[in-house]
Amino acid sequence: MIEKQLTTTPKNHDLDYNENFPADARFLCYDTREMVGPGIDNSLGIEVLELSTGREIVVYRPEKSMTGATPAPGVGAVSFNPAAPEVAFIHGPLVDEVPARGPYGKPNRTGMCVRLDGEIVERDGEWFLLTGGKFNTSWIDRRDTAKDRPTLPGAHRGGTHRHEYCMTGRRIGFTYDDFLLPQYDRNIGYLEPHPKAPEGATHWFAVLVDIAPMNRAKPGELEKAYGDSWVDPAGTMRAFIGKVRNADGKTYEESLYIVDIPADTDITTADAGSAERYPRAPKGLKVRRLTHDWAGGIVRGAPDGSRVLYLGKDADGVQQAFIIRADGSDRSDDPALRPMQVTRLPEGVTGGLRWHPSGKSILVMSGGGIAAACAVPGPDFGRTVFLTPRGQKDERHAPVFSPDGKTVAYNRLVPTPDGKGGTAKNYAGLDMKQIFTVEFPDANGDGIPDAAG
Repeated sequence: MIEKQLTTTPKNHDLDYNENFPADARFLCYDTREMVGPGIDNSLGIEVLELSTGREIVVYRPEKSMTGATPAPGVGAVSFNPAAPEVAFIHGPLVDEVPARGPYGKPNRTGMCVRLDGEIVERDGEWFLLTGGKFNTSWIDRRDTAKDRPTLPGAHRGGTHRHEYCMTGRRIGFTYDDFLLPQYDRNIGYLEPHPKAPEGATHWFAVLVDIAPMNRAKPGELEKAYGDSWVDPAGTMRAFIGKVRNADGKTYEESLYIVDIPADTDITTADAGSAERYPRAPKGLKVRRLTHDWAGGIVRGAPDGSRVLYLGKDADGVQQAFIIRADGSDRSDDPALRPMQVTRLPEGVTGGLRWHPSGKSILVMSGGGIAAACAVPGPDFGRTVFLTPRGQKDERHAPVFSPDGKTVAYNRLVPTPDGKGGTAKNYAGLDMKQIFTVEFPDANGDGIPDAAG
């Protein structure tokens, strides 16, 4: 396969394993982190690459930013809404809020939405997407850290992260870190638009899992939930990795779970908590455990919601890609409901899990390269084809399929001219993170990678 470099400007273009394509595949969204300092903390903008023209368009940039030891606001981890022309991303505290709220931090973040139905204009050599001369922004969730009263209904007391729309666009999943009660580990939750959402926000907040404080769980109880993603298009199932206390009362396991969120769930039955009480999930949810051995990765639901893709370990302890039905269990008497190992790569799988839009194949990262594997039961199940070179210094990462499944976009760190006769470097002296694509080898269009590549 032939790799194509899409971006060449001397800045980072971080895809960050998110939903980077809109439904019409016009753009790829990314953030520009790690140019002036580490992480999203010091990221100064959200941009989209217009694929037909190559224009890199700023869709959001804070009016003020602080970098260094006390950065703010910090913006990043951007994803498209597949049902509307908008993106969601992390937004830390505004610079003017820092004296009261503190700088950027995991429990100090909210979600921002930017509508992308405005006009593309050029200013001082840069492209901007604006509505009425401004970024068309709205706050998705409300943060409330008051200690002298209960948390405002529908608000949260910490930070939301990795906002992911379900295919209908109605529900937004996220990971969550609490500020008022830091003895609780990371959790997951969801947001829904609501007419009585807290002032200043468009959506109502709720956690999805009732977790115990760190090192306080009883056997079978969860202390952490993360690595989550929607399973079905309507957002009625969210898969995640849960850290659970084992039966011995001492050790833990990380396993694959699903939380069922019926379509008619009343999100307002969630308890927002207080300074002494951790938030509680809405009524009517059900948490199911699918595996009892180790599981990991950012898990992914199949396009039709029937299966979940995750990382597990083979008989030799090597990390590989596995699939299990959404109604399955590794303890089921029915073999069809138990996990199936997809990949058998000597170097194992490091991550990058993605489903082809057809649901017939998957993407993985292995040995610094990106590979596709057949996910259809039968003689070709697990057959793996590398789409990019592997074993090179500049590893490929953050792969994502285009909506039609014909292209895979991903990141590489490569030498980039700085326009002054030298090579551009980020804050840590590393090469720029650029966006590349490679065609998915599928001559007959059946969604399964061709054997010859």
